[in-house]
Amino acid sequence: MFIIASAFCFALMNLFIRLTGDVPTLQKCFFRNFFALLIAVSSLLRTKTKFQIGKGNLKYLVARSLAGGIGMVGNFYAVDHMAISDASMLNKLSPFCAIIFSYFLLNEKANLFEWSSVVIAFIGALFVAKPTFGMEMLPAAAGLMGGVGAGLAYTNVRALGKRGENSMIIVAFFSAFTTLMLLPPLIINYQHMTPQQWLFLLLTGTAAAGGQIFITKAYSKAPAKEISVYDFSIVIFAAVFGFLFLGQLPDGWSILGYIIIIGTAVVKWRYSMKQHS
Repeated sequence: MFIIASAFCFALMNLFIRLTGDVPTLQKCFFRNFFALLIAVSSLLRTKTKFQIGKGNLKYLVARSLAGGIGMVGNFYAVDHMAISDASMLNKLSPFCAIIFSYFLLNEKANLFEWSSVVIAFIGALFVAKPTFGMEMLPAAAGLMGGVGAGLAYTNVRALGKRGENSMIIVAFFSAFTTLMLLPPLIINYQHMTPQQWLFLLLTGTAAAGGQIFITKAYSKAPAKEISVYDFSIVIFAAVFGFLFLGQLPDGWSILGYIIIIGTAVVKWRYSMKQHS
């Protein structure tokens, strides 16, 4: 349930990003993390949790925050310039990227079936991205970057979970790190916002905090191979929100890509469960 709740929250976040309008991407990212930081810190204070990082965990927290920050910027840019269901689908390449990163960083071995699923998923991504050689490819490339960054981020979350790090500490550190990282470009290129845009950014941060908390709990408590398939429910939520609030409908090529990627994820999940049992 944690993973489905996070998917719902992140789909809402993507909707609110788009509804914020023509605010610069980095400015949206800053306030998304700033509001999420306030929520994370208030949660730590409410539960009287000390902000104490476990021994040897700082490098994983920094890696998680850098990768997650880069992935977030890519996803926000894609959401601003593509159908939100397409952007969400590209971002959900993260579980397949996590297989690659887990092999190198966590020594979690992958077999031929799992490597094949990675290749097939990226083939599906080509149908969603519809690659060209012009600037119109930039949003899709940003979406792919978002998926890769998220995959690396959640690999580090898994490492932190194995090392017993508190999930709220992980969320608070990420929010604080990325808020500071995005402060210089905000100061240089700040754009005035209307009250409505402030409201949507506040809602973006609130939804993001919920998504962060739920997904961090999920990946801290269970291996990615067991739960990641449920994260694809974000595409369903995003497609519904995109249709109801933005009048967006994915084209035939995108739908084919969805079927390939989600179908691959389901087959991989069933295979993993069979092997586990």
